[in-house]
Amino acid sequence: MEKALAVPRLPPHDPGTPALSVVDMHTGGEPLRIVLAGCPEVAGPTLLAKRRYMRQHLDHLRRRLMFEPRGHRDMYGAVLVPSELPEAHLGVLFLHNEGYSSMCGHAVLALGRFALDFGLVPAPPAGVREARVNIHCPCGLVAAFVECEGGRSRGRVRFHSVPAFALATDLLVDVPGHGKMAVDIAYGGAFYAFASAERLGLDICSAKTRDLVEAASAVTEAVKAQFQISHPESEDLSFLYGTIVTDGKDTYSEEPTTNICVFADEQVDRSPTGSGVTARVALQYHKGLLELNQTRAFKSSTTGSVFTGKAVREAKCGDFKAVIVEVSGQAHYTGTASFIVEDDDPLKNGFLLK
Repeated sequence: MEKALAVPRLPPHDPGTPALSVVDMHTGGEPLRIVLAGCPEVAGPTLLAKRRYMRQHLDHLRRRLMFEPRGHRDMYGAVLVPSELPEAHLGVLFLHNEGYSSMCGHAVLALGRFALDFGLVPAPPAGVREARVNIHCPCGLVAAFVECEGGRSRGRVRFHSVPAFALATDLLVDVPGHGKMAVDIAYGGAFYAFASAERLGLDICSAKTRDLVEAASAVTEAVKAQFQISHPESEDLSFLYGTIVTDGKDTYSEEPTTNICVFADEQVDRSPTGSGVTARVALQYHKGLLELNQTRAFKSSTTGSVFTGKAVREAKCGDFKAVIVEVSGQAHYTGTASFIVEDDDPLKNGFLLK
């Protein structure tokens, strides 16, 4: 029996539905499920068009990969697609429990390692200790820099963001259960609202995650109802992705500042949130609290994992003054898997517990 089970093979399944093969990774505790094989062609002349096509025609695959019984409500995924940009090594569509995001920093950090190790970019010459991977995200082109040795990744990755900027500061919103409070809104490839845990009556380090989720969700819904989010260059990017609750320590310090990100359908990021760190750095730079090339550490309240971030140069996004932000973190492989579908399985496209 041991000998028979030693050879991996797929159990009987619907031959008309290809198995989905994936590589699973995590960055700072936040999962990433990368589709290797089994996904049909995602049609469209541009990456944003491919994102719309997948939402309209292939959303059952997102549910199958993200939801139970193959995933869970906080699973995150990536489908690799060709990019129309000649300088891009790959394009990516990001998947979560509600749909498709425009940017994901923890995923970019993991995809940098993956792209190098799986041959999507050429290995650098002998002696070169960092490989560049150009990743076309729905928000734009993001450059990842992967530490490597002997042509293979070593774990640490950094990326340079799209132009990040503050959209609104000290915006007064009426949050049910909390009254009128000031929030900031900033863009780091996706738009986030930022709120102080103290103003919400919580301690970011000791509060139960459920309480933080409920408070963050209340802020998100209040901002959506009372403020119009608009990106200066693309309507596809004009939406509030979630709320990041912070310890309020925005003034520069060598000590980490702690936050939790709640996005999509109350999905909780286990990492410090790469695009959220990008937006926080842009916000702190906008407020004069951070200088160019001044590195800050950002800590996840859920896992204690840390990313670093710094504004490396000024930029523009439409009429907004913006910055390019460098975010650094460590990604890890956790395994591989193949998922099948039996044609009589009523839950073949997954389910999500509320």
